[in-house]
Amino acid sequence: MAWYRNQLLFSPAAGSGMLGCRSRPPALVLVTAALLLPLPLPPSSGCPEVCSCSSGEVNCMEHRLRFVPDNLPANATSVLLGYNRIAALRNRTFVAQHALRHLSLRSNALVSIHRQALVGLSQLKELDLSGNYLSVLPPETFLPVPGLITLNLGHNKLRELEPELLGALPHLQSLSVHSNALAALLPGIFENLPSLRYLKLDDNPWACSCSIQPLFQWLVDNMDKVPEVNSVSCKHPAYPAQYPIVAIGNESFAHCQGSWLRPQDYAFFLLIGPSTFLTSIGVCILVASLAAAHIRKMAVSYIQPGALARRAERRPR
Repeated sequence: MAWYRNQLLFSPAAGSGMLGCRSRPPALVLVTAALLLPLPLPPSSGCPEVCSCSSGEVNCMEHRLRFVPDNLPANATSVLLGYNRIAALRNRTFVAQHALRHLSLRSNALVSIHRQALVGLSQLKELDLSGNYLSVLPPETFLPVPGLITLNLGHNKLRELEPELLGALPHLQSLSVHSNALAALLPGIFENLPSLRYLKLDDNPWACSCSIQPLFQWLVDNMDKVPEVNSVSCKHPAYPAQYPIVAIGNESFAHCQGSWLRPQDYAFFLLIGPSTFLTSIGVCILVASLAAAHIRKMAVSYIQPGALARRAERRPR
């Protein structure tokens, strides 16, 4: 009866020339409207809610993220995680992103990267870790990304670069380590980078002492790879502060030894040297004691027969 009353309410008055407009059940009306209205498209498969995903690019910038999202698309080719608050990259963070070629974590709060955080990124070509708080990187950090071409480590707190760290990147063409805490580089650190074409080293507290000689020699031989070579200058000591390293000259290293030792090498010699010296003294004392005992034994063996002969002569016949 209710439905019939609705029909009467919506029917025109008798005698009008208009066709009657009969009402429909409410449920049917809602279904019809839902079918006619455009529906929002579902998000891309595996795309985090805070990110936008399009054509292989995952943009998660400026969302105050503290961790890398777990459900990044497996087919992503570019992941942008810059300008967040990510403090650490955990073990196997990107293990599912086998197609990833570009990864940006710039301007976060990174203080540590697990030695296997980049496992699975064998196709990675560009990595941006600039603008963070990294002071040390495990030597195995870049082993999972041997095809890396561009690496940006600028504006961090790095105090040292291990040769093994960069030795895992034979295809690296561009390296930026500007604005860090580097005072010197170990000999041969760039020997395993045959493809290197661009190097940014400025704004580091370079100490112009004997330890800087390997870097000086490399800069002299590879000035074309360091466009801002004159900006790579001494910060310590006070003189020649702000003086380009490449202009120091070979004569400044005339007093330096042929080999360059690290602080840990000196510590090794300080610890091992005295102990070796004391051990050698102990061995010498032991050998001398054994030799003296042997001599005394031999002397007694010669003395005893003579003493017996003299005793025999003294006996009355």
